[in-house]
Amino acid sequence: MDEPTKERFKWKFYKLAVMLNIIVILVAVGFVALFKAPQGFAIPLALIFFVLAAVLGYYFRKGYYTTKVWLDENA
Repeated sequence: MDEPTKERFKWKFYKLAVMLNIIVILVAVGFVALFKAPQGFAIPLALIFFVLAAVLGYYFRKGYYTTKVWLDENA
């Protein structure tokens, strides 16, 4: 693998790692909101965080498979 390809892979990996970390944080904040938020806001607030995590998870999965195919072609 040449140097520009390694650099591109490094940035693709960083992007996926950051997305995965944000998903984990959103799920954790959703559970905290579910148990610690005031009575009327707990379920809607947790649901918002879980939906955001699911949407970002969809984009993460799509990016993961795209990067995997790209890496197989360039390895």
